[in-house]
Amino acid sequence: MPSSRDSAEKSPIDGRPSSQQEKHIDHSDDDFGGPETRKELERKLLLKIDLRMGIMVVIYILNYIDRNNAAAARLRGFEADLNLKGQEFATLLSILYVGYIIMQIPSNMFLNYIGRPSLYLPVCMMVWGVISCLTGRVKLCRFYLTGSSFSKAFVGALLTRFFLGFVEAAFFPGALFLLSKWYKREELGLRTAILYCGNIISNAFGALIASGILSGMQGKLGHAAWRWLFYVEGALTVFIAMLAIFILPDFPATDRYLTPQERALAMKRMEEDVGIGDEAETEGQGNGLWLAITDWKVWWLSLTLTSEVVALSFNAYFPTLTSTLGYNRTISLLLVAPPFVFTAIMSFIWSRDAGGRHSDKVGERFYHIIVSFGLGIVGFIISIATMNTAARYVSMFLMAQSYSGFVVLYAWMSNSIPRPPSKRAVALALINAFSQLGNIAGSYVWPKPWGPTYRNSYAICIATSGLSIVMCWLFKLHLMRENEKLEREEEERGAGKKGFRYIL
Repeated sequence: MPSSRDSAEKSPIDGRPSSQQEKHIDHSDDDFGGPETRKELERKLLLKIDLRMGIMVVIYILNYIDRNNAAAARLRGFEADLNLKGQEFATLLSILYVGYIIMQIPSNMFLNYIGRPSLYLPVCMMVWGVISCLTGRVKLCRFYLTGSSFSKAFVGALLTRFFLGFVEAAFFPGALFLLSKWYKREELGLRTAILYCGNIISNAFGALIASGILSGMQGKLGHAAWRWLFYVEGALTVFIAMLAIFILPDFPATDRYLTPQERALAMKRMEEDVGIGDEAETEGQGNGLWLAITDWKVWWLSLTLTSEVVALSFNAYFPTLTSTLGYNRTISLLLVAPPFVFTAIMSFIWSRDAGGRHSDKVGERFYHIIVSFGLGIVGFIISIATMNTAARYVSMFLMAQSYSGFVVLYAWMSNSIPRPPSKRAVALALINAFSQLGNIAGSYVWPKPWGPTYRNSYAICIATSGLSIVMCWLFKLHLMRENEKLEREEEERGAGKKGFRYIL
């Protein structure tokens, strides 16, 4: 016969006995003036937080512009002026993600510890803006050792790109963690999608900004246009970072701009969402790290995300792909924008808990992911099959919209990783950091000798996207079994109200 300790039902959220978890839940709204008054106060609180969180979209746009501006600079002499050879340009792209991987988990652990994202994230942003500017200062110089030569410019660019990724690593996992501290599960996906639209639309804005700078700044003050690209975009990043210090919220328990009633409501909302408040954790940061690395779901989602990141590696080479359509450099850059504007709109419509509205409405993730990834595969197949200009440009729209499913996958990831917050902070950072291995590999998927058709590159993207679809399907089957188990446990103990369920 099982002991009373063994028979206690365990919470899917934090492993505590359900009887203990239920003691933390207070359904009374008396502290907020009753249900109707609370509803109005909650609406105003969400609006207030939404407006302040909005600056993270701008930050994410600049985050990706600073990350991807090398691809645009390549069309205006970056590669030639620095005398880059062979796979050196691909190495410059990939080295960024080495620093990005190293820093994400320590950064999120530190962010959870200090509880001041309004200071930590903008300071990191200022540093990466300065580093981006320094990329424009790289000079060509060659060294000769034992009969062979190497470029000091390549080494300098390599270092700036590594440290750029090292510092940029703080933002995205930190932003996901910050959102998860303020929004309930049914609210999180829409905000995640809006945030990720910053990533998507950055490709459009970055191309438009780059086309203006690269076409109009050549030779100004004796500098090449590609150098001005790094100067201007880096300076803009520093300026926005200074504004963000006064706009970004901290965590509900530490934010300076909430009234006591708003703070109490913000913390109670999160307590009601999963049955225990975020601030109730006492185990510490090391425990959160251990919980994350010992949860197989974290590693499964990491591999799924990594596989799709390889399929999305065309993003870093999109100006190169549009240049295969046969137009000049300025038009090639302008052609980058429409597919990603379309994708941003699609992401908002398509995801709901991850980004758009329909996904939240029906409480479903899996089919929204695989339909989007499937359309991306159709785009890859079209690009393999023909060199027709119109068909290949249409295929680029289909390829780009794969990000719609990617956004839903990010929201599904956030929904499937339970509390405590120290575990959630590490898990989100770990999954995102691990997935950057896909960007390192993806940097070498598009070598020049494979152009202009890039058939081998598209074939790799088809294979990795297909693998992601299969892994998502298996993950859904597991969550279905977990939900069935939770239902049986509730029936056995006679629970009157439906508790936590994983979103499928």
